[in-house]
Amino acid sequence: VKIQKMRKEQGLATNGQSLHMIFTGNPGTGKTTIARLVGNVLRELGVCKKGHVVEVGRSDLVGQYVGHSAPKVIDKVQEALGGILFIDEAYSLARGGKNDFGKEVIDTLVQEMENHREELIVILAGYPKEMDDFLKLNPGLKSRFPYVFEFKDYNERELIELFFRMAKQDDYKIDKNAIG
Repeated sequence: VKIQKMRKEQGLATNGQSLHMIFTGNPGTGKTTIARLVGNVLRELGVCKKGHVVEVGRSDLVGQYVGHSAPKVIDKVQEALGGILFIDEAYSLARGGKNDFGKEVIDTLVQEMENHREELIVILAGYPKEMDDFLKLNPGLKSRFPYVFEFKDYNERELIELFFRMAKQDDYKIDKNAIG
């Protein structure tokens, strides 16, 4: 990102780098928190004007009748311009079956990503297997997300460390012998 920015400032050709991302992992692994941090970092780097994150799910994007989904997607994209559109459980967009309007969401999203290439970063999040299956539904979808990050579950040691850190932050004193 820094190199592309420097090249642009010098009037050199840039490659139109796409920063769309996929975050996979179980709930509670930090996907949403990291998306917010990414927004802040990209704002500091001058990639995003605002760096804000608009968090949406299926119900925010899928309409109730033909033609209702596209305007919902466009509205959320407009709200996210200058920042990140974070779609949690993105695979659920394709789960409604034959008479569902999730396909309209996916098609509109792909078009809006292209229309706002310089002003929008989309992060899709969800379980690893479901996200992999989801990306296979639309051949053009996977190629638009060059960065895939897998968020592993915390191990026992990490959970204990988090517990002590949160307790300390809230001024609780935990006896070290409390953990066996």
